[in-house]
Amino acid sequence: MKKIEAIIKPFKLDDVKDALEAININGLTITEVKGHGRQKGHSELYRGAEYVVDFLPKIKVELVVGEDQLDGAIATIVEAAKTGKVGDGKIFVLPVEQAIRIRTGETDQNAL
Repeated sequence: MKKIEAIIKPFKLDDVKDALEAININGLTITEVKGHGRQKGHSELYRGAEYVVDFLPKIKVELVVGEDQLDGAIATIVEAAKTGKVGDGKIFVLPVEQAIRIRTGETDQNAL
């Protein structure tokens, strides 16, 4: 099993969710986050005063999939989240040692 963490632009969330549902991946967790990479924020003007926005709003999508769904899930997220502009985000893949469904006690692949 693998955990996928995708940092995406907020307005792409529905596209990513719908695309994952289309390939039968339904369980995911969404977190509103702030950060920056090479984009490094931007300057804005408010009531005549300029200020720097260092951290930009993003969405972190987390999901755990089996090895057989990993490549499809990654490709789907990339396709749905891509705008072709700076700040589209990143995807991280981490190993998952164990999964347990609390309600039934099912473990690992059966818990997904």
